[in-house]
Amino acid sequence: MKQDRLAALEALEAQVARDLAYLDYPARPWVPPRAHPDAPVYDVVIVGGGQAGLATAFGLLREKVDNILVVDRNPAGQEGPWTTFARMVTLRTPKHLTGPDLGIPSLTPRAWFEARFGEDAWMELGKWPKEVWQDYLIWYRRVLDIPVRNEWDLVEVLPEGPLLRLAIDTPAGPRTLMARKLVLATGIDGAGRWHIPDFIRGVVPESRYAHTSESIDFNRLRGKRIGVLGAGASAFDNAGTALEAGVASVDLCLRRADIPRVNPYRWMEFSGFLGHFAAMPDIDRWRFMKHILDMNQPPPQDTFHRCARHPNFAFHTACPWEWVRMEGDGIHVATPKGVMIFDFLVVGTGFLVEAAYRPEVAAFANVIATWEDKFTPPPGEASAVLARYPYLGDAFQFTERQAGTAPYLANIHNFTFGATLSMGLSGASISGMKYGVSRLVQGVVRDLWMADRQHFLDDLRCYDQPELVSTEWPASPPISSTPAMAAPLPASISSFSASTPMARARR
Repeated sequence: MKQDRLAALEALEAQVARDLAYLDYPARPWVPPRAHPDAPVYDVVIVGGGQAGLATAFGLLREKVDNILVVDRNPAGQEGPWTTFARMVTLRTPKHLTGPDLGIPSLTPRAWFEARFGEDAWMELGKWPKEVWQDYLIWYRRVLDIPVRNEWDLVEVLPEGPLLRLAIDTPAGPRTLMARKLVLATGIDGAGRWHIPDFIRGVVPESRYAHTSESIDFNRLRGKRIGVLGAGASAFDNAGTALEAGVASVDLCLRRADIPRVNPYRWMEFSGFLGHFAAMPDIDRWRFMKHILDMNQPPPQDTFHRCARHPNFAFHTACPWEWVRMEGDGIHVATPKGVMIFDFLVVGTGFLVEAAYRPEVAAFANVIATWEDKFTPPPGEASAVLARYPYLGDAFQFTERQAGTAPYLANIHNFTFGATLSMGLSGASISGMKYGVSRLVQGVVRDLWMADRQHFLDDLRCYDQPELVSTEWPASPPISSTPAMAAPLPASISSFSASTPMARARR
């Protein structure tokens, strides 16, 4: 980094500190501590150190809820998908997005980018390179001093009275934490699991296929015939990565009659939808999300061109995979257009939303309410996919399938893609963070306050710190006809006030 860029970044970090100091009201930590004989008790534990988890932690710290901890199973710098399985070249969202900053201009992605690379570079930027976005998140975590423990993996949650007992695997061995609130900020698959169809799983050796979310050594596939199943952006991302690695061919197959062309996510990016989707009745939320799901998300134009510029790339519409079997060393795939033979399969079939697939909540998944439990769509508007989404409360909290059977669910907040039907774009989407994080944080803080309201009433009744310490008249200066101020204004302020248009108008 050039010296001037280093100075610009240092100046920005100083501005962040000033901005936060200017906004530091109220400044008093207020949540009463809890104790447990077996383990430390945190007010909030956040699972996931990516963008959603970091922004949630920052939001809580601003509200003076500072007894918090973020845990992430990945090594530092590898939280989220950006340096692991995200194989796009750039983010898909517009470059001018905001969200993690929570309204602090000096914390915005643009402020960091301009300090790091210069204003001219910002003007020339089309979309964020994914590695640069990860660098921004690393800086964000450091400059805000967010408490994160890497390589800590939450494996089980058990309710214990008003608390949640968290079993954590760490490099040093198992640990137990207690939490009053738990936020699951675990990304796209955080409400279920990545999906591989049964006609592939168990038929093809595991070494011969991979989901788009998995680690894939594309260099090992050089010279191989690759079959890709899926029409979404991640399918094309993986196809492009394979082609650039020198594979012999890529055939991408999708069951739709055409590649999706219109991206509903671009339509959703306005304050009305992002800020108030969750306030709508169930029928409206269902209809919006069903239409968006039916539209699907196309590959961006540059992603399609990344693949199409290779002569050994082909895509096949109306071409679902009917069966798959091994014949010799080849993977034979039957389609309406004939049998295709591949050496390796890349499966871009998305994810399944199902709480039972999540080890951290599997023990009580059967009591978590889904949309199927709470809402019956009109005839002709059913969706087996949406029916399995969790039916969340107003602050992303799980709700009970049967009222009164699992009150602890109100303390587990699902800030993942599984919240989409209940809350709109929020936890797993950069586009929705500006509104989703605020809603989540305010809900968590509200619940902490409500749980301790009797404590604060008792504290108020005991409060006896005097502000007026004397009713004696001061000996000097002499009493005048104008009330004395508690402290004189500095001369510069006094003269400024006297010269303002409003002051002159009063004279």
